[in-house]
Amino acid sequence: MNSRWKKFLSYYKPYMGLLSADIACAFVVSGTTLLLPLCTRYITKNILEGNSPNALNQIYTMGMVMLVLLMIHVGCNMFVDYQGHMMGAMMESDVRSELFEHYQKLSFSFYDEQKTGQLMTRVTNDSFDLSELYHHGPEDIAISSLNFIGAFVILISINFQLALIVFVFFPIMAVYTYYFNHRMNIALRKSRDRIGDINEQLEDTLAGIRVVKSFTNEEIERRKFEYENNRFVESRRNGYKSEMYFSAGLIGFTQLMTIAVIIFGAIRIATGAGLDLADLVTFLLCIGILIEPINRFSNFVRLYQEGITGFERVMEVLEVEPDIKDASDAIELTQDVQGNIEFINVGFKYKEEHNDVLKNISLNIKVGEYIALVGSSGVGKTTLCSLIPRFYELSEGKILLDGRDIRNVSLRSLRRNIGIVQQDVYLFGGTVADNIRYGKLDASREEIIEAAKKANAHDFIAALPNGYDTDIGQRGVKLSGGQKQRLSIARVFLKDPPVLIFDEATSSLDNESEKAVQDSLEKLTNNRTTLVIAHRLSTVRNAQRIVVLTDNGIGEEGTHDELITRDGVYAGLYKVQLKI
Repeated sequence: MNSRWKKFLSYYKPYMGLLSADIACAFVVSGTTLLLPLCTRYITKNILEGNSPNALNQIYTMGMVMLVLLMIHVGCNMFVDYQGHMMGAMMESDVRSELFEHYQKLSFSFYDEQKTGQLMTRVTNDSFDLSELYHHGPEDIAISSLNFIGAFVILISINFQLALIVFVFFPIMAVYTYYFNHRMNIALRKSRDRIGDINEQLEDTLAGIRVVKSFTNEEIERRKFEYENNRFVESRRNGYKSEMYFSAGLIGFTQLMTIAVIIFGAIRIATGAGLDLADLVTFLLCIGILIEPINRFSNFVRLYQEGITGFERVMEVLEVEPDIKDASDAIELTQDVQGNIEFINVGFKYKEEHNDVLKNISLNIKVGEYIALVGSSGVGKTTLCSLIPRFYELSEGKILLDGRDIRNVSLRSLRRNIGIVQQDVYLFGGTVADNIRYGKLDASREEIIEAAKKANAHDFIAALPNGYDTDIGQRGVKLSGGQKQRLSIARVFLKDPPVLIFDEATSSLDNESEKAVQDSLEKLTNNRTTLVIAHRLSTVRNAQRIVVLTDNGIGEEGTHDELITRDGVYAGLYKVQLKI
């Protein structure tokens, strides 16, 4: 069996009891559907035409039997409808959870290549379509198969020649169905991609709504969205056209089948060819039952195409193996991490076919040392720091933390010992306390307040309408840049890591905010191994060592005064900034 099919069927495993009950009820629904026309035939042929002396009592008895069958039919139908949908919803939840968990495992290199809107569509639209298939698929197949086979057996038992006329239609319908089924599949796949494009455009515009409004470019964004929206409509047009031919064709065939039965059945009655009116009535009732599985099959094909298209899109992500994961014998770092970091002949490129971003990097950072990384834009300063917590996997060489190769350390324990403060601060929707607590999820209120004080954030937090319980809005939009930066520093204080990385943490702040943030950073760096990425060289004059990166690796290193005296790359960068 194909591995994808095994995966598809595996989602049923936790719900086999519910699935079995659902299928059992579906069979009962099908069985009662088949029995009702037979009851009708018994009344018309055996009671009415047979001139039974107890005809009235027999009709009452058969009426009671039919009412009981109807009650069983309705009860089982209700179970199938409700419990089946609930099973589908729970399976949808499982798919979403697995997909979301897999997203968490994938490294930065995956997200560098992906679009957020497309990833969101897989979690929402695609998983919903899959749940509809999971729910309706088994019961539709069960009911359709039993109804079709049962009705056909009844038709043959009533009149073989008339049943043969009905059977002639099915090969033609099968070919017709296959052709338009294929066209629907292509159209639905394109439609799913277009929904992803719409989500991507929507997410991009809403995330940057302040920029849109500041440049008064609402009309441009409207046109961009309209373009993606129109592409989606066009893809749906092709899908609906194929669906129209598919559904209308099946309806036409089934109606033609009914007309053929009426005409040829009437001829047989008129010519006395072994068919009476009671048989024809039963035959027509069974044709109705035979048509119902065809309609169900039509609906199933639509659900199948939508669900399988969604499943394939989900599997495209689930089959992406994380390129960064724990070694089989990875060790857990304990609380005694000192913070000695050593780069040994490190090289890195984003893809094999790309040029080297870093090469021949050898650097030893001692415990508690304050190192500044400087260099022109694009030489790989941020990339170098991203290799330490293994956000990217180095291409050659190795990095040691306290003498251990970081590839032999579990990702969780490695990253737990590294604190990162970035220039582009990301805060989550929620309260001030929630965002600080992100650094230590079990932190007490007192610990949160203490961390805020160390980050010079307590005073402005206390002045907020609800203090630490103030909702800061999506991405912290209700706070200033300096306030957001100090909250990010507070959560790193709470994390209390032995290694710190500052990625140009103050470059976008005004002088007053920069002073407050700089003060909190100095407290944070005390007795911790610290790497600072700096574009503004005036902020790292007091670093114990300044490392200058160039396109060919480390160009020079030393203190500010030593590098100025050498009059090399650093001195040139510093003089340029002084002129600015």
